[in-house]
Amino acid sequence: MKILVIHGPNLNLLGIREPEVYGSATMEEINQGLEERASSHNINVEAFQSNAEHEIVTKLQESMNQVDYIIINPGALTHTSIAIRDSLLGIGVPFYEVHISNIFAREEFRHKSYFSDIANGVICGLGTQGYDLALRHIIDNFKD
Repeated sequence: MKILVIHGPNLNLLGIREPEVYGSATMEEINQGLEERASSHNINVEAFQSNAEHEIVTKLQESMNQVDYIIINPGALTHTSIAIRDSLLGIGVPFYEVHISNIFAREEFRHKSYFSDIANGVICGLGTQGYDLALRHIIDNFKD
């Protein structure tokens, strides 16, 4: 089994960007934790981060028939990207939407997600643990 983890814009700044909102864990620490948990279940995790919408779209298209699940934190693109939504629909790979902060307790413009209604699951407001919870759900429910 292979899982693609996609981190959207500005998530490369985790650990230094607004720690009161996003915590102190870095993206590298999140990825390492996911890789360690997954490897103990013979699952391969590939992590990808981009600040550019088109690069995320390209990565999603390249993952078609290559990965079994996607865990995606689209960052601010959550609220704007029909292109990423269309890519997720087009490739047909089941995915989990993760947000470190509770997007519903923030500014009004963050309350709309273009992905939640097509996601297998949505985790928000549980900090970086949300990534691990998505992975654990995949392991508990879909690992052969």
